[in-house]
Amino acid sequence: MNPAMPMIDDHQILAARPAKNQVSPELPYAFLNETEYSAAGILTDVSTIFLTNRECPFHCLMCDLWKNTTEETLKPGLIPHQIEHALYRLPPASQIKLYNSGNFFDPKAIPQQDLPAIAELTRHFERVIVENHPLLCNQTCTEFQQMIAGQLEVALGLETIHEEVLKSLNKKMTLDDFARAVEFLQSHAISVRAFILLKPPFMEEQAGVEWAIKSAEYAFSLGVECCSLIPTRSGNGLLEQLQEREQFSPPQLASIETTLAACLNLKRGRVFMDLWDLEQQYQTESNLHARLQRLRQMNLTQKVPEMR
Repeated sequence: MNPAMPMIDDHQILAARPAKNQVSPELPYAFLNETEYSAAGILTDVSTIFLTNRECPFHCLMCDLWKNTTEETLKPGLIPHQIEHALYRLPPASQIKLYNSGNFFDPKAIPQQDLPAIAELTRHFERVIVENHPLLCNQTCTEFQQMIAGQLEVALGLETIHEEVLKSLNKKMTLDDFARAVEFLQSHAISVRAFILLKPPFMEEQAGVEWAIKSAEYAFSLGVECCSLIPTRSGNGLLEQLQEREQFSPPQLASIETTLAACLNLKRGRVFMDLWDLEQQYQTESNLHARLQRLRQMNLTQKVPEMR
């Protein structure tokens, strides 16, 4: 694989995209209940709602979340309506994730006048988890923490601490920006989790594993409570182009297994591997069902089971 890291800008990323999906501003594009190992060390039911809203202004090279977004800011009231729609159809849960394909505290995505209504809708949850760009962590975060009844947790995309690769991802963020965001949130008693990419573009297989582990170590050193590892996947247009140039390939399933085990063995905080769509991506792998079940068990127990 060619290790050269070209600087790819917004124009090139946007030009490579396929079409967006059709979404309704009145409905979340998905919602589900899942089980997660909580900060208290117990299995907890989590309602996860994928909100439909305006696209994120940061056009990260690896992102495919824009596929389920709108071109314009939604009218006030529509985001609370989406949350209400999902909660009415979901079973009870202790925690809630409000993921919006971008930044919860971007007023062009989530109108600020909707925050009190969102706080009211989530009053029964002990923890409210949202996602946000490190550069958009500001006073609105602290105001929302004061509005809600439970604990606010903000998920930040760290991606990688390999500074050259991070720069190439067009995230428009430095490691110092990330550290400042974590410090700001923690100073206001807001919990933080980090998203970390496993094998982003411009990395060889073993380097992808090593840098993901280093990135988790770095996040925990800042006081991040939880790391969510995401195997980098194609599907946004630009990554397919890089794949053709041999500058990107998805991580091997063995790398996914190795990275999760190594990060759990750090014993610095909770670690989850994103298992979305792995059945499709790795369907030719041997013993796939058993291997995926082992990964699920690791997510739920935060322990590495002995190999039989």
